[in-house]
Amino acid sequence: MIRRERAIALAVLGSLAVAATQPAAAIAATTRTKPAATTASATDVREVMRRLTTEDGAPGAVLEVRYDRGATTFTSGVADVTTGAPMPGTGSFRIGSMTKPFVATVVLQLVAERRVALDAHVERYLPGVVRGNGNDGRRITVRELLQHTSGLPDYVDYLDPREVLKNPTAHHDVRDLLKLALDHPPTFKPRRGWSYSNTGYLLAGMIIERVTGNTYAEEIRRRIIVPLGLRDTLVPGDATTIPGPHARGYVRPAPTAPLTDLTELNPSIANASGEMVSTTADLDRFLGALVRGRLLPPAELRQMMRTRSTDSADGRAYGLGLESRPLPCGGLYWGHSGDIFGFKTTGGATTSGRTATVMANLDPGGTKAQSADMRTAVETALCN
Repeated sequence: MIRRERAIALAVLGSLAVAATQPAAAIAATTRTKPAATTASATDVREVMRRLTTEDGAPGAVLEVRYDRGATTFTSGVADVTTGAPMPGTGSFRIGSMTKPFVATVVLQLVAERRVALDAHVERYLPGVVRGNGNDGRRITVRELLQHTSGLPDYVDYLDPREVLKNPTAHHDVRDLLKLALDHPPTFKPRRGWSYSNTGYLLAGMIIERVTGNTYAEEIRRRIIVPLGLRDTLVPGDATTIPGPHARGYVRPAPTAPLTDLTELNPSIANASGEMVSTTADLDRFLGALVRGRLLPPAELRQMMRTRSTDSADGRAYGLGLESRPLPCGGLYWGHSGDIFGFKTTGGATTSGRTATVMANLDPGGTKAQSADMRTAVETALCN
């Protein structure tokens, strides 16, 4: 969800930071069944993991790569800077905007069932909800919500970090989050540009609820989590703790400041734009099933993979809750990234069946290279 590091947030966090000494990174790899990587490629992955937990500043990181005959998990650094406990290979964490592919998949399943039309206006499903300051649900389609071409302001831009951090376990109502966005004019007219907006996914979650009569959390569980056997994946609602084994989540208020532990957080601040909890193994399983057609009929999967350029230098293109990037070894991979206080995640899958997901337990506060190194870790794992 939260993808920009703002000076105000870091300044406020500076008053909350607690002293902690970050142990040196220890790197390990565990292979289940036949190994995924050659010695050379495994060495390359280990080197990127080392950078994430030393030069890039994260206390710990974990990456899992899955392939037809098994999986390999790489870990580096620590899960807890106080105890020095090593990063677990199977621990849970907050996935931030990697929630978006789950939400988009449910919407597209409803499209396949003819209960939602991609090019219908938001007004059909949420009459009167999107209004004010030039924002108009009668002119914005469901497709545009999912593809970030609606022009709706991003509510995250108008959150006051001081209020969030004063009481990180407070509940946030989705209507209040939506109002933060609609109190401001659109970024552009619908279809006239591309700009990442978490607001669109608040509305996508509301559409799921209006159409099905169930919460989007219930629909994600029924349609994705249970069928795929994602035992460590959940939509937590107001639960402020992460169940089961997990790393602590940290922020760093300034480059030389100590870390702040923000593991306990009410994820309703993210709602359908980024509140879920999962593991690298479950995310790999989900992304692999998605891109290989196990969750959507062919027509709807093609719609999801129908991308538009985001004008980024690395060739990123965005579909419907799923983005593509070129692989350095040729071809494309499909996935998403996620940022939320304490955790940063990137995952991808190829249509040939290989998947890789990496998590670092620091966000915000990593170096400028952190995001690029996380993509490098995924791409290196996918390329061999």
